[in-house]
Amino acid sequence: MESEKPKSPPKGLKPCCACPDTRKPRDECFMASEDGAVECKELIEAHQKCLRDLGFKV
Repeated sequence: MESEKPKSPPKGLKPCCACPDTRKPRDECFMASEDGAVECKELIEAHQKCLRDLGFKV
């Protein structure tokens, strides 16, 4: 049984530029809400999952 090698982000891709499809709704929610951490929790989690799936450690 081989151990799975940890995934690395694509070369040259920075977290700030990754996952625009989840980043934009998350950012818009934060700008429109009074308590972004609570009101935008699902969007935050979706964006973090996207980043992790690309190999970023968040």
